Amino acid sequence: MFRHLFFIASLGFFWVNPSYAATPIPTAPSVDARAYILVDYRTDTVLAAKNAVARMEPASLTKLMTAYIVFQELSSGKLKLDEPVMVSEKAWRSEGSRTFMELGKPVPLRVLIFGMIVQSGNDATIALAERVAGSEETFVQMMNSTAQRLKMVDTHFENSSGLPSRQHYSTARDLSLLATTMIREFPQYYPWFSVREFEFNGIKQQNRNGLLGRDPSVDGLKTGHTDSAGYCLVVSSLRDGMRLVSVVLGSTSMKAREDASTSLINYGYAFYETKLIIKGGSNVATAQVWKAAISKVEVGPINDLYLTLARGESKDIKTAVELQPRLIAPLSLNSNVGQLRIIVAGQPVQSVPLHPLKTVSAGSWWQRIFDTVRLWFA
Repeated sequence: MFRHLFFIASLGFFWVNPSYAATPIPTAPSVDARAYILVDYRTDTVLAAKNAVARMEPASLTKLMTAYIVFQELSSGKLKLDEPVMVSEKAWRSEGSRTFMELGKPVPLRVLIFGMIVQSGNDATIALAERVAGSEETFVQMMNSTAQRLKMVDTHFENSSGLPSRQHYSTARDLSLLATTMIREFPQYYPWFSVREFEFNGIKQQNRNGLLGRDPSVDGLKTGHTDSAGYCLVVSSLRDGMRLVSVVLGSTSMKAREDASTSLINYGYAFYETKLIIKGGSNVATAQVWKAAISKVEVGPINDLYLTLARGESKDIKTAVELQPRLIAPLSLNSNVGQLRIIVAGQPVQSVPLHPLKTVSAGSWWQRIFDTVRLWFA
């Protein structure tokens, strides 16, 4: 299958074509959604997609970006979970979903976060945006600059909560990027997306992501809905060490978005698996180094290398090392000394750079002169 894996530069993702697997993989299920995408969290491999880069209203999925920026501020120490935040009139009068904050009364920042994530409260969301940036308008600038940094190339925000606006849009692909980045960068805050009930001012509010109760492997992330956007859902699921992220946009009901997400996730786990091919820092070869204090150095990849494959294909994985000729000291840990090529079923599918596993300093003046002469005849 992976002989037909290819990189789409304009879209920025790996796509696995299921029709070329050794045992053909069925096409993704037909689901009730205008657009969707299913990706593997570790490799960002796309397992299924429909209209994945079409611009659509994200509704309250917008709050994922608001949460991402709030998490940044928390992790840097600019915000404190127990600090009081005043609720402005703008936040208090916000349309749509509400956390029922009281005008002019301080609310702990932690409560605002839960009100935004669990209840999807627009009042809590605007209050957070105002606390971070002084005004929602300034916060929106932060949202758009962050989207650019995360390479969300087809996303533009006009508010922090997801209220409909002509220039407020995103795509299933961009939202999957945001979700995977959120999970990767903020594991200490991510469990908040699995909270199923939140109480404030004596009012209990349920998380609208019904899959948190239906599927024990689902541990986030966010729902969204407006009349024009339809019913939307970003879901992350972890089974046997493999995490999948699905984004469903424009379903016709709450049940439809949950059923669509479930079908996509089950499809991914049924037909694909993600394997650790080699651990970062592992020695894969020994390279000769010229004009060096030591003549040889062990080399390997810096980071863990994972591949997403059709189930059963991992037995066909092979690796090949290609070292650069005539490596000259000094070499740092970041020096590129070759490539590790990954081969599946006889076909190359990916390559990663190799680096020295320890620094190599230059040899003595005599060693450098001696190796210079040797290289003339090498």
